[in-house]
Amino acid sequence: MGFLDGIERKAIDSVLGSSSSPLAQQVLEMIHNHPGGLAGLVQSFHQNGLGEIVTSWVGTGQNQPISADQLQSVLGNEKVQELAARAGVPADVASSKLAQYLPMIIDRLTPNGQLPQSGNLMEMGESLLASLQKTGT
Repeated sequence: MGFLDGIERKAIDSVLGSSSSPLAQQVLEMIHNHPGGLAGLVQSFHQNGLGEIVTSWVGTGQNQPISADQLQSVLGNEKVQELAARAGVPADVASSKLAQYLPMIIDRLTPNGQLPQSGNLMEMGESLLASLQKTGT
């Protein structure tokens, strides 16, 4: 397991507790593999009319909720099906859990209310570490 893999695991554990699910890990992998990474995913929300919601997750205030249908409009049905299959859960469960996990994970990946610079994984790792130190984990 690489350095960033360990950070991702700690981030999931700090967000979801020690009982984090395989789906949560798949959400992090989805963010990492999304074209443009986290910034690209955030841009996808803006392009689909959900910029205000995703901005609340990145910002330091309260996270606005998102519905499973809204997430599918951004990610597409195929991506949700893929996440479900990888996590071993039905697609409707994946959609529901994704609506729960994604705001928390993006919030943790942006502890200072800003996206890490595109392609700068070290900065992203430092942000995650700072977030983990704030929560005492």
